[in-house]
Amino acid sequence: MKSHYVILGAGMQGTAAAYDLAKFAEAESITLADASIEQAKKAADRVNKLVGRNACSATKVNALDSADLSALLLNADVLLSCVPYWMHPQIADVAIATKTNMLDLGGNTEVTRETLAKDSQAKEAGICLIPDCGLAPGLVNSLGFALIEKLDQCDSIKLYCGVLPQNPVPPLNYKTTFNVEGLVTEYDYSAVALRNGEIQLIPTLTELESIEIEGFGTMEAFVTSGGTSMAPYSVQGKVTNYEYKTIRFPGHCEIMKVMKDFGLWREDEVEVRGTKIKPKDVWCRVFGEELMKFKGLDQCLIRAIGEGTKGGKKVKLQIDIHDKQCEETGFTSMERLTGYSLTTYAIDVANGLMEPGALRYELAMTGTRFVEEIQRRGIKLKFSEEAI
Repeated sequence: MKSHYVILGAGMQGTAAAYDLAKFAEAESITLADASIEQAKKAADRVNKLVGRNACSATKVNALDSADLSALLLNADVLLSCVPYWMHPQIADVAIATKTNMLDLGGNTEVTRETLAKDSQAKEAGICLIPDCGLAPGLVNSLGFALIEKLDQCDSIKLYCGVLPQNPVPPLNYKTTFNVEGLVTEYDYSAVALRNGEIQLIPTLTELESIEIEGFGTMEAFVTSGGTSMAPYSVQGKVTNYEYKTIRFPGHCEIMKVMKDFGLWREDEVEVRGTKIKPKDVWCRVFGEELMKFKGLDQCLIRAIGEGTKGGKKVKLQIDIHDKQCEETGFTSMERLTGYSLTTYAIDVANGLMEPGALRYELAMTGTRFVEEIQRRGIKLKFSEEAI
């Protein structure tokens, strides 16, 4: 179906999403909208050069100005929101008013709840609102659901994901490939998990474990927030355990926990030499933006493990992904896995394959279909199965 797509935020993930739409969607138009017209034009020009035609246009918009955003969405069929997570509920209100389908990248479960609470308004407007369409939350949960769908009875799902530099530099061995405030959210808030059939909130930067990954040796994984989002609630009563951890090079978690324990991510104001500041703002500006800003090539490690019963036998199913920055397009692994996940859903919404309402990402499309679609984009998955 020929549709008009608008991408809000012409940064890393938004640009990758525009490129994927240009390749895989039968788009009538693709508009990259940003607060900076220079950034929007730069992103649109990059996509057009990559696909060899004028697939994208650029425009300036203030996403938090309802009138400005409404004018932009007047003729749009699908809005892909690639702005900071806290903006999504306000943008969703405008999408409802303009009767525009909307998907976002999520990142904070409580904010996602705000969007999902707009279900009746979305149904009345005849549109879909689908939050959490990124990497984690997003793609990792689709892999988890793909494993659930392969099992007759699923006992547990364990998900792991980490976007990492190809050439790590000590002591952190890490660089941010997305908004640094989002990283602090993952490290500082509580994680939602399903354990023994009950929903639990787990402190972040805890339950450190070692995992062996081919080509890397021993890596570490620890609890972070946001990765599961609403999935534990969606599978409660069907699956006993469902949880998520972040993968890093060894030693990273301990350093980050020191930052957290010493209050460097506090959001209350403190007075320093007569000036009131928030420790979190200072950390994000000085440490996050300057010392952790991404440079060089990235890669992503993902592991999904499902245990349960299949054909009367106890089995462990596993999916592994090792994705690297694309040499052909220049898109980072983070951009590809996040942006392509978002567009996989957006195209189905545009084609009328989902019912109106505020939909949980993991229930809007089967994991099996998602796996098929993401592999069409050149993302390679390794499947394994063993008796336990």
